[in-house]
Amino acid sequence: MNITVYCGSGKGSDPAFEEAAVKLGRWIVRSGHGMVYGGGNVGLMGIAADVVLAGGGEVTGVIPEFLIEHEKGHEGLHTLEVVKTMSQRKNRMMELGDAFLAMPGGTGTLEEIAEVISLSRLRLHEKPCVFYNVREFYQPMKDMLQAMVDADFLSAEMLGRIRFIEEPEELSGILTGNR
Repeated sequence: MNITVYCGSGKGSDPAFEEAAVKLGRWIVRSGHGMVYGGGNVGLMGIAADVVLAGGGEVTGVIPEFLIEHEKGHEGLHTLEVVKTMSQRKNRMMELGDAFLAMPGGTGTLEEIAEVISLSRLRLHEKPCVFYNVREFYQPMKDMLQAMVDADFLSAEMLGRIRFIEEPEELSGILTGNR
């Protein structure tokens, strides 16, 4: 399977975020999966990609032309697809992914995972949507989603399909449908 990873182009302020990117990359390799991501060579995205590559795993990046300089398009990938727009990037990453995972990141990360969750809610895909809740980074999101259920804007069934994990190993059960 290809795991589409959304994460920060920065490392964040907590060293646990960098450690989590390393753990995720190692898990992807051990599990025999590929990684799809935004194609940069900076921040958490670059760290995770480097770990997968170092372990012999396959990594596909998708980057818009205008971000190649800023995010330092990763030159060591198996495939680096260059597109024109952010919308094309998001769409291509969704096409290539069999599951979607958000690591800690900023507004871009949030926008990307929110879109795949919305498309899942509309039944346009049945692929897993997961938040890697490093040091409870996504606890406010979990609370917000519960508030949406409580206010009758989101079904409890849909909330149950959005997963929050503390460790990459938890993905195994999610990807096989056993959790």
